[in-house]
Amino acid sequence: MMRRALAGAAATLRLGVLKTLRLALFSPRRLPAALRAARRDASLLNRQYAVLLRKQQLTPSRTAAIREEIETFRLAPTISLLMPVFNIERHWLEAAVNSVVGQLYPHWQLCIADDASTSPYIGPFIAELAARDSRINVVRLTANEGISGASNRALEMATGTFVAPMDHDDVLSPDALYEVVKRINEDPSLDFIYTDHDVRDAKGVRRHPFFKPHWSPDLLLSMNYVSHFSVYRRALVERAGAFRKGLEGGQDYDLALRVTELTTRIGHIPKVLYSWSQAPSSVASDPGAKPYAHEAGRRALQDAMARRGIEGEVIDAFGAPYRYRVRRSIMGHPTVSINIPTRDNYRLLSRCVASIESGTDYRQFEIIIVDNESTDARIGDFLATRPYRVVRSPGPFNVARMNNEAAAAARGEHLLFLNDDTEAITAGWLESMLEHSQRREVGAVGARLLFRNGTLQHAGVVVGIGGKAGHPFRGFPGDYPGYYDCARVIRNLSAVTAACLMTRKAVFEEVNGFDDSLFAVSYNDVDLCLRLRSRGYLVVYTPYAVLSQHQSASRGGYDAKKDLQSEERLRERWQRIFEDGDPYYNPNLTLTRFDYSLRV
Repeated sequence: MMRRALAGAAATLRLGVLKTLRLALFSPRRLPAALRAARRDASLLNRQYAVLLRKQQLTPSRTAAIREEIETFRLAPTISLLMPVFNIERHWLEAAVNSVVGQLYPHWQLCIADDASTSPYIGPFIAELAARDSRINVVRLTANEGISGASNRALEMATGTFVAPMDHDDVLSPDALYEVVKRINEDPSLDFIYTDHDVRDAKGVRRHPFFKPHWSPDLLLSMNYVSHFSVYRRALVERAGAFRKGLEGGQDYDLALRVTELTTRIGHIPKVLYSWSQAPSSVASDPGAKPYAHEAGRRALQDAMARRGIEGEVIDAFGAPYRYRVRRSIMGHPTVSINIPTRDNYRLLSRCVASIESGTDYRQFEIIIVDNESTDARIGDFLATRPYRVVRSPGPFNVARMNNEAAAAARGEHLLFLNDDTEAITAGWLESMLEHSQRREVGAVGARLLFRNGTLQHAGVVVGIGGKAGHPFRGFPGDYPGYYDCARVIRNLSAVTAACLMTRKAVFEEVNGFDDSLFAVSYNDVDLCLRLRSRGYLVVYTPYAVLSQHQSASRGGYDAKKDLQSEERLRERWQRIFEDGDPYYNPNLTLTRFDYSLRV
């Protein structure tokens, strides 16, 4: 009877608040708001980027200083650039080659493989290049082998310690190889280095910079975010099997997936060193120009899952090209203990529980309510008539302590910490989190949270925003894609909010749970995630677990002084990350706004 009553109450609820939220998420009426926000932010970003480019422009004195520094490098490896060429217009190819010849770092090799081009100028042009500079090597294929085959033919000519794929219509910045070799001198163990990139139009105007995070393995499974400019240790590329035929259009993605299965020595240079040109045949100009490339990327991911022993499937993410979701199968039927702290919050607590009971596909869970001296009689009646386990937590409101007490009482292999002011929106929310929590390398999983008006509340946490830890895209439309889609793809972060956070109980106990002495109410979740990160665990954000939240409804009176104390404790404990910067947030991005605009 109780289950039927809950189901009926939840059904009524779904016709109200949750129906409104779903409309906010999926209705075309919301789409223009998200598109307007995305276009507005892209315009702002491009204006800021023009300013940044002017600031970073190489001056004669800076160029001279770089040349002098190169002379002091202890290591001066040759970098072989692999350039497959096929029927590209002359001005694009000339610009690409000239950008290599104009490198400040002199120890390079350009390996050009002409893939049986029919354009009459290409053969004589590349022959002249080779005659003019001994560092340029060319081979002309008698039959078209596709970009993978031509790239392999270029690789056969390579003699450098490191190799770097380069498209025949793209441009390197003059200091690109210098920056790479500088990083190699700082850390000679690196096997793979990637950089930031932008897009260059036919007039040479540079826009749409992609300032990337440091190594994020889950983001790589969502998109080829490393892309260009990527530099690999040649021996590792050969060991990985070089470029695979049959994956044309996704060959670079496939190579990155295979190489990063062989090494963890991966570096990122947070600087735009490569311009992806908007030639007519390029996906930079038209994402639909090469429809086969999206399918090649999907197959590369499916093969990667097979190699890694990951059960599941690769599906397209939200219908966008070159964006994917690796959906993992749940291993067995583990129990999830859903821990909900509360105090005198009957209305929201009952809604929260009803949404779990009626709106959750995965049924292997228990609900634990941690009650902090509620005086509302309705709370007592509610808990007395429900089959949930109840943990009494007397004393001042301390959500960290309450969650620790719930975890100690939990029977599940996985712990889900959930605010009582949340409501599940997507039926697969729990499963979407569990598929990552079950991974041995993952320490915490966070969800996508929306305010009740449908705007974004949480799509991850960035350490350092506003001098503390903040939520990027907070207040943006619920379907806002985020910077390069990072609000709607699975990716790694330094922290996620414990308003909805899942972890394995064994991992939680390994780090001694939440610190309830220093972070009673605020930032205990950030501190927990950072301690998990310090142990080598990944923190994962999944946009496929969607809930609404009426933020901080159970906290009682807001205590600004205590919040400030918690901020100071967080900065003191994690001083290094505040000084060095959040590794999942590029240092070129702002710390004063939530929109991923630039720090200029």
